[in-house]
Amino acid sequence: MAAARLQRRDSLLLFVFSTVCSLAAASFTRNLSVELNPGSSARPPGGDLLHVRALGDNDTLHFLFCSQGAPALLLVHTNVTSSYVSVDWPLFLSRNSSGSLRVEPASSIVSSTALIFSRLLEYDDVNNTAEVPFDLFPPYQLRDDVGWSAMELSGAAARLCGSVARGSVCLHLSVFGREGRDETWPRLLHTANSSQVSVRLDGLSPRSARSRFVLELQTVGGASPLDAVRVHRSIDDEFTPSIFKVSEWTSAANESAADERGFVLWKQVAYRRSAPALEDTSPCRHSDPRRPGGRALAEAGGLALAFFGGEDDVLGLNVSFAVAGDVFYNATKFLSWTALVGIGIPPADAFSPLVAAILAVGLGAPLAILLMGGVYVCLRKRWPSSSDSAYQPIN
Repeated sequence: MAAARLQRRDSLLLFVFSTVCSLAAASFTRNLSVELNPGSSARPPGGDLLHVRALGDNDTLHFLFCSQGAPALLLVHTNVTSSYVSVDWPLFLSRNSSGSLRVEPASSIVSSTALIFSRLLEYDDVNNTAEVPFDLFPPYQLRDDVGWSAMELSGAAARLCGSVARGSVCLHLSVFGREGRDETWPRLLHTANSSQVSVRLDGLSPRSARSRFVLELQTVGGASPLDAVRVHRSIDDEFTPSIFKVSEWTSAANESAADERGFVLWKQVAYRRSAPALEDTSPCRHSDPRRPGGRALAEAGGLALAFFGGEDDVLGLNVSFAVAGDVFYNATKFLSWTALVGIGIPPADAFSPLVAAILAVGLGAPLAILLMGGVYVCLRKRWPSSSDSAYQPIN
């Protein structure tokens, strides 16, 4: 019982602390500038490199999104406002050379985190248990098996699509200059220190009538590798109804420097339609982070290898999109999942204005009635009315 009370207390303290940090971050903004294929006079063969520079008062965030090799998002935080990205394009296009992409000056780098979309896995869920078996179908290597088209830009947002299995895999990136929410579910709360990536599987031809899909992700975290996933309870409101858990993939070390660490955050839900309703949700689960072995960065190629080289720690996990008894991919042939990638304290949901208003009306009105009734009774006892004093007691 004591341990349960301590756990509830710690959860409450974490919720309050995260809410205060989110409120403090609400007024913080960054100026965004966008550049496609920086330093290149023409579109390079094999994929694009998007650079979004997010300038703060005394620091800079560099978001780099690339389809050379396995699609990847790199976030580099520097403690100066003059840092810049340098690309050695002949070496970068080889996809197997480290050091071909740099953020200068190197001494200004505070933290760096890369999220790599490495493989799409498929399996035949014969017994409808949603347990990922060992005998999977041959995986789709997102480095080699997908033909990626040119990035479509819209301000500080990009859309990257590739054809596979007679359908498409699309990645949608949004970089933010202030706090807010996305317009579509799961409507994750974001800050000026984060970006959002959505993965959509649209129209893929499954290899069985009971196919389910699993997304393999890898991260490189520089000095603070993302080696732990923490699951927190979330409030349930109109932004993401019926979802009560949030997963945070972050570093278990350097707790004292939490404002400098990278993170990947997602709500444990995927959607089976592009314009989802509540009945179109599929719970998602994740494996524990582990080291994939081999030369993971060399196999991924492209952006992560160019920046980190082959010596940094790579960890990976799988995100599966179903639970036992859930409908199969064949039902709608669509699946979307969204994650937040940023630095610092991950944003946490607080009560929305609608929920706060409902609570105020539901709890405040009865309390006000009780208070006013008590005041009225006290006043009647202290100052009787004239009608009460007109009668004299009978001896």
